[in-house]
Amino acid sequence: MDNRCWPCPDPTQTHVHEFEGSTKLAEECDDRHNHRFAGVTSEVIPVGNSHVHAILVNTDSLDHHHEIGVTTGLAIPVGNGKHVHLATGVTTIDDNHNHNFIFATLIDSPLV
Repeated sequence: MDNRCWPCPDPTQTHVHEFEGSTKLAEECDDRHNHRFAGVTSEVIPVGNSHVHAILVNTDSLDHHHEIGVTTGLAIPVGNGKHVHLATGVTTIDDNHNHNFIFATLIDSPLV
């Protein structure tokens, strides 16, 4: 009996990270609000002895939404051979405003 899984995973694939976060507040008075977002990064983009990931995601909608397009920082070790990445930037301008954001990805392969 063949115990391999079919189809076999592509050996050239690298890892990805899940992420979730909220933007900083924007606008004033009754219009003051923020947005949430979540997703999965791109695969590894090698940089020297480390790597980064690309992120492109839409926020949730509150009569408008924003896009987040950013490259993470380098891998940050967190122990047990695991790592996270920091992402910081500014959303697109929609509804005449934008939002700042800062978040860390979740660890890769949390159950392994």
